[in-house]
Amino acid sequence: MVAFLASLLILTLFVLPVFPYAKRRPVGTPLTWGEAMASATYAFFLMFWAYGTVPHLWLTWTSNELNWRPDVLLYNYEMWGKTPFGFLEPQAISGWFPMTITMQTVRDILVVLLYVVFLGGQMWLWAFWQKRGSKVSTEVATSDFGRPLVKKG
Repeated sequence: MVAFLASLLILTLFVLPVFPYAKRRPVGTPLTWGEAMASATYAFFLMFWAYGTVPHLWLTWTSNELNWRPDVLLYNYEMWGKTPFGFLEPQAISGWFPMTITMQTVRDILVVLLYVVFLGGQMWLWAFWQKRGSKVSTEVATSDFGRPLVKKG
């Protein structure tokens, strides 16, 4: 658990500097060769960490410490206690639920959701970077007396 949470913290700490740098960098400024290589290396590291390291540590933690294996069912007396009315008890063990869901399935669904969240965050960061210079002005023109202008004079 410590490794997984530390990897999330490291990912957050490496994403945060993007925001002040986006405010500081003027739109349309050409990149030098060195800036382009440093930016590409930084972006590659962030994607490697988000799509490689963090999901790997999630899968390792849930497989080893939490014991979410294929032989452990979601409907499990030891983990949850007896659920009311046999909710989620699979038909394979005389229940009504038509599927047998293992904890490995839950683990894999959660890691897919982790990938989806990271992909959405990456697309949001791209959009944030591309729109960094296009601030829409909300200032309203006022007259000499401080009232908003309705018509241009």
